[in-house]
Amino acid sequence: MKDRFPVCRKCNEGVLIPLSDYGRDGAPIKFKAWVCTNPPCGFNIRIDNGEISYGRSVSQSTK
Repeated sequence: MKDRFPVCRKCNEGVLIPLSDYGRDGAPIKFKAWVCTNPPCGFNIRIDNGEISYGRSVSQSTK
């Protein structure tokens, strides 16, 4: 897997994997977020309403 995805530059142990979602109208949003596979690291970068944010805690959706 480390050959296919970028190494996390925060911890250098995990890799960043892409996550997708659906928009308000049901359109798919590819690569909405990239999340480190190393749970203690917790690094993530995401797009919300056209703005890029990073470092927010990641949790499981209740939806």
